[in-house]
Amino acid sequence: MDRDFLSAIEQICEERGISKEKVLETIEMAIAAAYKKEQGRKGQNIRAKLDLVTGDAQLFQVKLVVDESMLKPEPEEGEEVEEEHPLAGRQRGGKSLESEELSEEERKIRFNPEKHIMLEDARKENKDIQVGEELSTPLEASSGYGRIAAQTAKQVIVQRIREAEKEAVYEEYKEKEGTVVSGMVQRLERGNVLFDLGRGNGILPKEEQIAGEYYKIGQRFRIYILEVQKGPQGSAILLSRIRPEMIVRLFEIEVPEIAAGTVLVKAIAREAGSRSKIAVFSTEEKIDPIGSLVGQKGTRVQAVINELGGEKIDIIQWDESPGKFVANSLSPAKVIDVEIRERERKAVVKVPEDQLSLAIGKRGQNVRLAAKLTGWKIDVVSGKSEVVEAEKIEEKDEAGEEEKTTEVVPEDKAPEDKIIEPEEAKEEVAEKTEKKEKEKAEEKEEKKPKKRGRKKKAEG
Repeated sequence: MDRDFLSAIEQICEERGISKEKVLETIEMAIAAAYKKEQGRKGQNIRAKLDLVTGDAQLFQVKLVVDESMLKPEPEEGEEVEEEHPLAGRQRGGKSLESEELSEEERKIRFNPEKHIMLEDARKENKDIQVGEELSTPLEASSGYGRIAAQTAKQVIVQRIREAEKEAVYEEYKEKEGTVVSGMVQRLERGNVLFDLGRGNGILPKEEQIAGEYYKIGQRFRIYILEVQKGPQGSAILLSRIRPEMIVRLFEIEVPEIAAGTVLVKAIAREAGSRSKIAVFSTEEKIDPIGSLVGQKGTRVQAVINELGGEKIDIIQWDESPGKFVANSLSPAKVIDVEIRERERKAVVKVPEDQLSLAIGKRGQNVRLAAKLTGWKIDVVSGKSEVVEAEKIEEKDEAGEEEKTTEVVPEDKAPEDKIIEPEEAKEEVAEKTEKKEKEKAEEKEEKKPKKRGRKKKAEG
């Protein structure tokens, strides 16, 4: 065999990312198929062995060693003969017979001299051979093959290399599940975004995209590999940009302390595209976990924020004490006291009156994310015992109902919250504006006669 052919094998391995063993196996199958097409007989089991050092190819006819107990009786005249192999996983009722208990009759095979050899004849060539083993008989390799045989070998090589390449891509990205990779926008299709990941292509479904984020062809993004599925067309790589785990992976890239294991991410809560809270803890006293994630002049956290399109990130100190953890989770609001109710899995947080709106956040986002982060139901109480429940805010936000103005009443005066409906609020506002307009009109009329009197005196 020409040495150029061997160098071509190495080139295929490098370009396609396939192991040498796979390419070697493919070439051997192609040589066997070419020999069988030109010189082989029906039913023969031909195998080839290629020596990469010398470049020589050896051909063998492989036969299965059987005895009388494994054979079915000779078929009668007119009876159809089924070709079968004792190790072949035939299908019956949607299940492989290999996985079922077969009767002795079903295990028996029809003797084929091209596929099988009796134990007595096999031991003439190899004394130690046993029933069920394979006997390989060397064949004379052809010095050259015809056009049809060469075309058969080519088809086998192309098909097997494609299959090996698909398998290599699947295995590579299957190992990368749950990690962040860089990809370039290839095209947009029915709301979905297709990314070029290098060796494979991934799809970012509409439901896994950050709301309001725009994708341009050729633009690069970091994306989270959600799942890799094997299909007939190749590997289907599902991507995401909204998963909380993506923020953790981005910080692992930016923060060496997380990759080293000295800083641990204990919990994370995210509302993609808007705001996230991440709780961190240091295994070493000398290392500040929050400072490690923020970085010098905020460079580390800013890199993650830029990657997520400006999404706000609150970095919080994790604590074993539920009270301290809940207090930290409401950052940037200052907390006076936290009352933990274990049975109800509830935390009542007392904050200064001027910090109440900051603790709740816009549309209750801050207290809602704090509840998700800690796993506790949180009620925020101001210094004057004014209560705002995180659950009610969350329910209202998720239901998408019309906003209601909640008047927070001290607990000792009113046990229940008093709610002013939107229509009543509008009427009150309208009445106040009418009164103000009337007062302004009266003031203007009072001023007019005084101005005229001054002009007449000036003329006199």
